[in-house]
Amino acid sequence: MLYSLRSSAGSNTPINALTFLTVASYCLVFGLGAAVGSFLNVVIYRVPRGRSLLYPPSRCPICLTTLKPWDNIPILGWLFLRGQCRYCHAPIAWRYPAIELLTALLYVLIVAVSGWQEQTLVLWLLSAWLLALALIDLETMTLPHPLTKWGLITGLVVRGLTTGLGGLTEGIIAAVIGIWLFDLIRWGGAIALNQEVMGGGDGKLAAMIGAWLGWQGLLVTFFLASALGGLMGGFGIALGWIQRRQPIPFGPFLAVAAIFSGLFGRQLIHLYLETFLRGVFVP
Repeated sequence: MLYSLRSSAGSNTPINALTFLTVASYCLVFGLGAAVGSFLNVVIYRVPRGRSLLYPPSRCPICLTTLKPWDNIPILGWLFLRGQCRYCHAPIAWRYPAIELLTALLYVLIVAVSGWQEQTLVLWLLSAWLLALALIDLETMTLPHPLTKWGLITGLVVRGLTTGLGGLTEGIIAAVIGIWLFDLIRWGGAIALNQEVMGGGDGKLAAMIGAWLGWQGLLVTFFLASALGGLMGGFGIALGWIQRRQPIPFGPFLAVAAIFSGLFGRQLIHLYLETFLRGVFVP
């Protein structure tokens, strides 16, 4: 079915209704992601400081004036204010609209890859949780226990309620594998290198990821995160950005790898089996 809109030049321009609805739905998803990103900004700032997520309302950290609702419009509020407080003109960090934009684009990507299905809602929730944890880890070198704990519990609840995720039992098994695996790495590194190679929060984050993605998704996440962390660490040392034995937060690598695993994990497993194991099990 085609609609025709008359342009300013007077010609009729056909517009596919399905295309219009697709673009409109992506715009709505973008707006939803930006709104979630705005909430993540609150989580990232307040949780490490032990503050409530609900009270007080958002305010300028310099003059402490409560912000108007229109000042908090995701992305646009920062642009309209030109990156400064309406009242005291103190600069507003660019990271706030950047996180909103990143979350919005991530939500659109998830829909583009997964389509409109139950899994999409799960990946939206998981990716927001992981993004908050990753950015907190980058800023503070810690992964707050309440976030990983409730993330794990939520993941198990989702698996119990969602038919396409392998069931609650697999989630529990994967969570146990995650925390045991990272504890073994942490203990082994401490013995071999006489220093802590991984924080305790990484194991809890791995357990949370296992609860959401199952043991296969967890293993894909582990290998991707290890490769990404090693690659980035090597480049950082080579370019002088990172000193040898300098602690590097591993949470962001786990978060990126888990999101990638949630989107493309099955394809990666299938590709691996087809490429490396076909000659072993299939004549």
